[in-house]
This record gives sequence, structure tokens and C-alpha cells, in this order.
Amino acid sequence: MFFESWSDFFNMGGYGFYVWLSYFICFITIAGLIIQSVSARKKVLKEVLREQQREERLQQANVKGAL
Repeated sequence: MFFESWSDFFNMGGYGFYVWLSYFICFITIAGLIIQSVSARKKVLKEVLREQQREERLQQANVKGAL
């Protein structure tokens, strides 16, 4: 589709509001999913690290208790 000006491009033949609104909603949704995924990943990694540290403390306590 060929537009004669930037105004025509943004107006999209009278449907610009709906077109740009749908782009905006998609962008916000994808950004939200990315933010949620990064947050969940950090939370899982923090939990794994906490569990590893707990296991190390338990192993050290068992070694000390055996002596």
C-alpha cells in the first residue's frame, strides 16, 4: 500500500486508530511477558541458590556431628 504523506500513513485510510491501538496493545503484552519471564527466571535462580546453600549447610552440620 502506498501512502502519499506521513499523515496518510498514520491515518491508515481512516482506520489508523484501530491499527495503532492494536500495535500498542501487542507491544505492551509482549513487553509484559518479557518482564514477567525475566522476573520469574531471577526468582527461580535465587531459589536454586538458596537450596544449594541450605544443602551445603546441612552437609557441614552432618560432618561436624559425625566427628
